[in-house]
Amino acid sequence: MKLKKYKKPKLTYKKSGVDYSKIDPLKVLAQKTAKKTAGNLLPLGYREVEESRGESAYVVDVGNFYIASITECLGTKALVADEVRKITGKTYYDAIAQDTIAMAVNDIITVGAQPVSVHAYWASGDSNWFEDEKRTKDLVKGWEKACKLSGVSWGGGETPVLKGVVKSKVIDLAASCVGVIKPKKRLLLGNKLKAGDAIVVFESSGIHANGLSLARKIVKRLAKGYATKMDNGKTYGEGLLAPTLIYVQIIKSLLDKKIKINYISNITGHGWRKIMRHPKNFIYRITKIPPAKERIMLALSCPLRCINQKTIKSLNILSFKAPKNCVIFKKRKEDFFSNVNIGIDFFNLFRVSF
Repeated sequence: MKLKKYKKPKLTYKKSGVDYSKIDPLKVLAQKTAKKTAGNLLPLGYREVEESRGESAYVVDVGNFYIASITECLGTKALVADEVRKITGKTYYDAIAQDTIAMAVNDIITVGAQPVSVHAYWASGDSNWFEDEKRTKDLVKGWEKACKLSGVSWGGGETPVLKGVVKSKVIDLAASCVGVIKPKKRLLLGNKLKAGDAIVVFESSGIHANGLSLARKIVKRLAKGYATKMDNGKTYGEGLLAPTLIYVQIIKSLLDKKIKINYISNITGHGWRKIMRHPKNFIYRITKIPPAKERIMLALSCPLRCINQKTIKSLNILSFKAPKNCVIFKKRKEDFFSNVNIGIDFFNLFRVSF
């Protein structure tokens, strides 16, 4: 895949239009203000789990179990689908429907929750957007498939027309999700995260739904744009549109098998910095750098048992496609999850220390 010869400064996420130094102050202000509303739960006999604020999902103690909730949007991946459709004739809305749900369910599982239901938010700037029968059918079909993969019920949603807010030929896709943590001992907020923990990564299908603003900027530097062929024979556009993997059943399998998970972090916005989101003052030592073409998406920490019954201390699991020559503690991958069907690759990436 060849880039056009440009005498321009290298692209960054900030230069693509996503500047977290400007976004985060509002998020911090909102979190501080939101915290003041927690007392509204008390008359109901419920209370918030304060440590969940700032994590990927908010947790409420309702007595015999916890309830977790999250809202996530797809971002700009729909714009890629619309452009690639002009080349291939496919809408790809079945794929980006899965992306949208994955953004929500992959977040909610980080606190140990099993997703229960999702709601859809599909907002366009013009009613005419909904007249494209092929596109809308693909969207609904993909949404249903993602619900099955996640084991959730699709409860409903909202389809507003926001003329003047959203452009007329595009759509903003988002999903909310509610989950339960039952039994309560499955709650995961990193209380047991400690120095010496190893971080292990799971593979992803590609870029998933993060960093698309930057990926869209790169298109302008490719000789054939989205139609540019990559080394694997697919076009750049097709590569970007590979649907996000849903990790719900993997995490459920680990928990069902009594594997003691310590912490999970979904590596999405902020990229590698998400690994450091836990409030404890740790150092995260990277000992293996993944190839630039690969992508990290999910993280969790758990004591795992080898095939020889020796306990491996707290492994952090992240999603990303592992190089074939990687080594996990000089043991085979199968040794770590010998009694669990993971279904995707993973490998040791780095360690947590003080």
